[in-house]
Amino acid sequence: MDTTLKINEKGVITVEITINGQHRQLVGNPPEVGEELPHFKVFNGAGEKIKTRFLLGKVTLISVVPDITTSVCSLQTKRFNEAVDQFKDVRFLTVSTNLAETQQKWCAAEGVKKLELVSDHEQSFGYAMKLLIPDEDVLARSVWIIDADGKIVYRQIVSELTDEPDYDAALSALKKVTQA
Repeated sequence: MDTTLKINEKGVITVEITINGQHRQLVGNPPEVGEELPHFKVFNGAGEKIKTRFLLGKVTLISVVPDITTSVCSLQTKRFNEAVDQFKDVRFLTVSTNLAETQQKWCAAEGVKKLELVSDHEQSFGYAMKLLIPDEDVLARSVWIIDADGKIVYRQIVSELTDEPDYDAALSALKKVTQA
């Protein structure tokens, strides 16, 4: 389920995913488990800037979707929205490159109220996390769990953009982190 690693013509390992079977490269190699969450900024529904440091102090699950208005992204966001109640002290975020206004309209139409959608329309998160697919201007579908100190403790980068993530694996990892 995780991405494919390729060695390019310069001998550098790159991360590759597919979109409907067509190969796409990310802007770099996403951070690994054990690394610190990179610095970035995203925007909440009110248009307020959220920086990496605001995510510290609480375990956070970050669900990354390419476009909230598509069916798979919608399913992914709703699935994690349903899981929020199981984890009282966990912050749940969904990140997409959609504008905050589009995200808020989607939340209202779909009844999603428990998790927070944040916009990476400036692509700060995409570049910092190396999840941007430059040919498409969207983020690679992925799930991240960050501990309260900002260390990445789980990552799942879905190799085919049109596939859903492995929810059970992500939620199982989240249970382990919150029970530790």
